[in-house]
Amino acid sequence: MAGWHVRDFAPDDLEAIVRLDAEVAAGDEPGVFRLSDVVAALQAPHPAVVAVADGRLVGAAVGRVEGDRAWILRISMQPAWQAQGMGRAMLSALEHRLHEAGATTLAAVVPEGEPGSAALHHAGFRPHPGLTYFEKTTAVTVHDASLLASLGGVVPPAGLWTRLAGMAEEKRLIERRLVLPLAHPELAAEHGVEPPQAVVLFGPPGTGKSTFAKAVASRLGWPFVELFPSRLALEDGLATGLSRRFDQLAQLEHVLVFIDEVEEVAGVRSGADPVAAGVVNELLKSIVRFRDRDGRLLICATNNVATLDPAFLRHGRFDYVLPVGPPDTEARGALWKSYLARAGAEADTEALAEASEGFTPADIAQAARTVAQSVFERTLDSGNRARPATGDYLQTIRRTRPTVTTEMALEFLDQTSRFGRT
Repeated sequence: MAGWHVRDFAPDDLEAIVRLDAEVAAGDEPGVFRLSDVVAALQAPHPAVVAVADGRLVGAAVGRVEGDRAWILRISMQPAWQAQGMGRAMLSALEHRLHEAGATTLAAVVPEGEPGSAALHHAGFRPHPGLTYFEKTTAVTVHDASLLASLGGVVPPAGLWTRLAGMAEEKRLIERRLVLPLAHPELAAEHGVEPPQAVVLFGPPGTGKSTFAKAVASRLGWPFVELFPSRLALEDGLATGLSRRFDQLAQLEHVLVFIDEVEEVAGVRSGADPVAAGVVNELLKSIVRFRDRDGRLLICATNNVATLDPAFLRHGRFDYVLPVGPPDTEARGALWKSYLARAGAEADTEALAEASEGFTPADIAQAARTVAQSVFERTLDSGNRARPATGDYLQTIRRTRPTVTTEMALEFLDQTSRFGRT
């Protein structure tokens, strides 16, 4: 079956949406919102997106904004395109547009068993017992949205966590230690579990530490703000920049803060460099203030945890120090499988997983991207649709130099035993 893509609604799509609505609704229970409601929303215009395949409109998702609440009026698609991720893709795109329009709570009422309800479940909406009613409240208020924009923060799209391929053991550990206590704070409190507020992820470059951080924010539905030490240094010095930024972050109701390559601001202190020592001291004080309130999480990432100041890793500042290493054979197979699916390729994932031993997720992404580009050019040059084969990937793998050297892998194992706190 041909591929499809999601785009914004255009006025010329209205007639096709009406036909789609009639086709999908034939013989089904009528929806809570009538077709006239949908048409009125589209003409207003309120946010809406459509799915297109081979130039034909095959799906639509329509919303209506009412102050800080938005209703999802329709998630419809032709039967032949159901169960292919189309509903989830349209809903994710529509969510972004509704949030941009000022909505903080998204709600939907759909007939029981409607295909769109599966997309709502996957996107984190929760059903109300006794009703086929779905609601999702974002962690961003109107005030937070303005502050978040000034901080360069974002609300990651829903579904990043479920789309995180490979790294099954690391994903399991991070979900159980970080996500579950924060997602279920009342249940955690009943068991005497204090939700984490600050953690360190360490491991070789390219192993997905940044990806994990953003995926955790997506899973929780929290805003994501990354702090860049080089930019903060321009604000009357790095120590002052850190203090000011954490004061601003304290105004957000919920937030996941991420600092990559944290060794730049938390390296081992030396009496010979009082400025660097002052930066570390300021960051330590900021972490203490950050932990004063619930509903927030600081994730710091480093390629070399041994370079961090010992006081930085002390108990009471960071709840966990979690290793994120290169993927094992099973995880590499899962990563390859995801890239093959995107390229519409049929190749031996076991052979690719074995051949790419020692590769990081970034290495595998680069190899897959190289093959995709090569096959794309082959199609253009020949005029016929080319398909990548196992040999194309193996050849590219042989030419790709792994990011993680043997020495780095051994050092990571040593640091895991010395510093890991799981």
